[in-house]
Amino acid sequence: MGNREFNKPNLAALFVGFARIGMMSFGGGLAAWTRREVVQTHGWLSEQQFLSGYALSQLVPGATNVNLAVFIGTQMRGVPGALACFAGLTALPVAIVLVAGFLYMRPHGGSMWFSIALSGMGAVALGMNLGLGVRLALNNLRRIGPALVTLGVALGIGVFGLRLPHVLGVMMPISLLIAWFGRSR
Repeated sequence: MGNREFNKPNLAALFVGFARIGMMSFGGGLAAWTRREVVQTHGWLSEQQFLSGYALSQLVPGATNVNLAVFIGTQMRGVPGALACFAGLTALPVAIVLVAGFLYMRPHGGSMWFSIALSGMGAVALGMNLGLGVRLALNNLRRIGPALVTLGVALGIGVFGLRLPHVLGVMMPISLLIAWFGRSR
């Protein structure tokens, strides 16, 4: 994408954009919706900028998607942008959860319906996250080494049920060696 100029939204656009993300992804799938809104729909960041921000958001303490919203807001409008993105992402979902919790805790509050709704949201979130993973892999895994590392991590955790620290303890050194040998060529 080179020197392409990206849109720089105002604070209201950031708030509304992240309020949409927060409402559309209620129950999960936040990264997929964030990427769609920020990269595809509005063009606020490039794919590479988004992926860099997403990686950084996973490394720092806190909820990854909140960190990502703060990162994007900071990139667009500094501290006011970070506050606008954070407020947009969290305000409406927090209000909905409080109301739903109040209704759920009432006697005869229809807890069966909440269970059904939450099961459906969980399935949607899983599908969205899987779709995002496949899309990002197709766009960014260009060599066999990184693809094999990704496959190894997915199989180790998802299929064989190994613990994350054990899988990463094995796969991180392998990944670093592959990257080192790839750069030395």
